Amino acid sequence: MRRRTAVIHDGRKYGSLFSYFPKKEVFILHALVLVSGGLDSTTCLAIAVNKHRADNVAALSISYGQRHARELDAANDVAHFYNVPLHTFDLADIFRLSNSTLLDSSKLPLDHASYADLLNQSPRIPTYVPFRNGLFLSVAAAFADSLFQDDVELFIGVHSDDAGNAYPDCSAPFVAAMSAAIRIATYEKIHIVAPFLCQTKADVVKAGLQLDAPYHLTWSCYERGDIPCGQCATCRDRATAFAKNGVKDPAIDFLKRKKFSSLL
Repeated sequence: MRRRTAVIHDGRKYGSLFSYFPKKEVFILHALVLVSGGLDSTTCLAIAVNKHRADNVAALSISYGQRHARELDAANDVAHFYNVPLHTFDLADIFRLSNSTLLDSSKLPLDHASYADLLNQSPRIPTYVPFRNGLFLSVAAAFADSLFQDDVELFIGVHSDDAGNAYPDCSAPFVAAMSAAIRIATYEKIHIVAPFLCQTKADVVKAGLQLDAPYHLTWSCYERGDIPCGQCATCRDRATAFAKNGVKDPAIDFLKRKKFSSLL
């Protein structure tokens, strides 16, 4: 018999969208985690495995024509670390008309600036990919509904720093709306979990460090090099998050050692 649960994330205060469902939590066995190979999704995978055990967790990675395809390798490494199956989909063709600087097909240069500086230049930042998280959640929900017979927690690693006017599809109102739509459309089977929805990237790193998440395997940089550029918006956010936790980014030394050993 299927067990029910309320939408589980920090966005429960966001309006009447949640009133459709009972406000109670019960046990759910399985989880599907959207993984990109970055800090946020890796932390979500660590949480899911810690909560559900690896044999009840699956990961989903999506190629969407991103210029930093290196993150797909990182997603595979992280999934392998946790011994969870990684499923992949290629959705690049959907964005073929977009000129987002996050896409490999873009004719625009990638700005080496913080998100705040980018927002000062334009209300719509150049790295925004049209409805990306909406598409990812829709695909993941459909896949999870087919993959598991019972109720599923669908993890996504959005946080408040991303939602701060930079990416509207990382915001609490957006996640609330998608949560409600997906719950209704899947007979209340799929439950979105966004554990850091109202928290910062520094909070994400803090949680991951407590769970010994394999941050040395992760990749966030928007550039294509062997070592993170340190200058793009996501590199800056990542560095700030580790600095606020008083620790060095373990991926930097790991990647440098890996690059050096490849030259021997």
